Amino acid sequence: MRVNRILLAKDRQRRNRKGAIAVFTAVLMVPLLGMVAFTVDYGYLLKKRADLQRAADAAVLAAVRDLLPDADGYQDLVKVRARVREYVAYNLKDIPDFVVLDSDIEIGRYDPSSVYDNFTILDWGTFDTVRVTLRFDQTANSPVSLFFARILGINESAVRASSTAILQKGSLLTPGVGVLPFTIPKSEWDNTELGDVWSIYGDGRLEDNIGAPIPGNWGTLDIGGNLNSTSDMRDQILNGLRQYDLDALHAQDRIPSNEYIDSRVPLYMSGDPGLSSGLKLAIKAIEGQQRLIPIYDSAESSGSHVEFHVVGWAVCEVIDSHWGGDKNTYLRIKKSHLYDALLKPQTDLSITTGVVEGAFAAPAMVE
Repeated sequence: MRVNRILLAKDRQRRNRKGAIAVFTAVLMVPLLGMVAFTVDYGYLLKKRADLQRAADAAVLAAVRDLLPDADGYQDLVKVRARVREYVAYNLKDIPDFVVLDSDIEIGRYDPSSVYDNFTILDWGTFDTVRVTLRFDQTANSPVSLFFARILGINESAVRASSTAILQKGSLLTPGVGVLPFTIPKSEWDNTELGDVWSIYGDGRLEDNIGAPIPGNWGTLDIGGNLNSTSDMRDQILNGLRQYDLDALHAQDRIPSNEYIDSRVPLYMSGDPGLSSGLKLAIKAIEGQQRLIPIYDSAESSGSHVEFHVVGWAVCEVIDSHWGGDKNTYLRIKKSHLYDALLKPQTDLSITTGVVEGAFAAPAMVE
């Protein structure tokens, strides 16, 4: 009898422990689910916002160029809004029918004193600023649906991203010039039409807009000192030519003056290995922007060293880029026009002395 009582008592203890574990597990499930919801859903929201930000940046940098007045001083704001929507649609092509509200496209004139603090857009004068807000919320495109957070009663979340670009005021000095340290064969430039798109691959090969290969060396080159580092190229891509680059070219007797490069005077420049992953962030940052690319008519090779004979400078628009190893790394550029002027070092955005009303330099992101 005593043995049976002991067994019954132990059985009750086991049942009690199981019940306690079940209660404890139920209590822990709420914070555990909360942690899962935060990790998965928050990461998803971050990706959605990054997609919006990339599209907004590309859209404003492309659209702000359309604010350049015509000969009569007219600015086509309808064209500006259409350009915004064109670039948003291209960069968010996985989201069909994405809506950009008219009220989310702000066009105006910036106050130079507010560029770096409390940026303000004015609604009078010659417009030089485009701000775009893209959104997933109750106003447009619907909030983003969540996954695990639904268990906690949170079904969706609003996501927004904004970007602003300006046309820098032209000064009495020639404005700085943004460059891409690549090369374009003159024969191909002459044989293509305005608006044609090329894909430049990391291994130097080139394809046209239907994927057909194009002959010629399309590697990078040194605009400045021999063997420019990746950091030098990044700086040139983002900020334009530097005085250091002109000093180096002049010291090598490649240009007659260290004050400028005359786009109409041929010169030789050294080749560089090619498109590398170290340039990824810089090129991503200028998608939607225009840059100058040297045009060459001949190349002389001496072992691993290549000298390009540069005979002109082309204005091209960076459409987008992809990074996946030499064979699958490329950027796409669109042909615009030839540049027929002096190339000088980049100037500071904050300089407002000697401003020429109605004259503009390169676009710039300000927020």
